[in-house]
Amino acid sequence: MKYGQLILDRREYGLLMRSIADSKTQEDKIYRESLKKLKLELLTAKVVDDSAMPEDVIRFNSVVSISTPYNVTRSYQIVTPDKSDIKKNKISILSPMGLALFGYAVGDKIVWHFPSGENTIEILAVEQEYNQLKNEQV
Repeated sequence: MKYGQLILDRREYGLLMRSIADSKTQEDKIYRESLKKLKLELLTAKVVDDSAMPEDVIRFNSVVSISTPYNVTRSYQIVTPDKSDIKKNKISILSPMGLALFGYAVGDKIVWHFPSGENTIEILAVEQEYNQLKNEQV
């Protein structure tokens, strides 16, 4: 892990915690495991003000380019659950992939359990879309 721990913006941390609390109880084992892992990582996460956030850390509305072991490179935008639209490559923070990526940085490799099994994801690039979160109720 590039920074040794997850790094989250203070406002986004609050929004993430509310999203997790508001999510319906899931029967899906992969989702429950992803949520459990994120909650454990959040216990040691560094929560900082927006001005202290590194540019290469994945946060709400970040556009993330990733690579998988199958030589597949994809880009996704991490969004709130209500804005999720896989056809537009917008994935919910509460999806297994969103939960896996949030708070990590460019160059990090993440081993995570997905519906297709355990996979390693490498974060290739992160582009920030700040203007959208500023309008979110946090």
